[in-house]
Amino acid sequence: MKSLLPQIEVPLARFALFLVYFWFGLLKLLGLSPAESLVRTLFEKTIPFLSFDTFYLTFALFEVVIGLLILAKGWERVALRLIAAHLIATLLPLFFLPDVTWQGILVPTLVGQYIIKNILIVSAAVVVGTRLRA
Repeated sequence: MKSLLPQIEVPLARFALFLVYFWFGLLKLLGLSPAESLVRTLFEKTIPFLSFDTFYLTFALFEVVIGLLILAKGWERVALRLIAAHLIATLLPLFFLPDVTWQGILVPTLVGQYIIKNILIVSAAVVVGTRLRA
């Protein structure tokens, strides 16, 4: 019997990426995201010359758009580039906010674990990217 996994791996990875980006972006848009304080603290340390409200709204929309684009046929490459940019931004607290993300050497806090789990997003994005046709 032939394995079902090769047939579902890309649709499953695309759906997982959609779900995470769309859902988390929507939570930000609705003012319900538990990550708001983390984003605000990082924002204040890195780009305090902008309005936080404008930045946060833009960031939320950015996440929603990534989620939608990863599902849209023909837009996967654009979505993957946006995911790469997003992941770079989401890693910044590990370096700029060590008191929030680390409780010791190589011992992340819950927030740090939340950020480090993004390696799973990288993995799903790689699966999608490597299966795209030229």
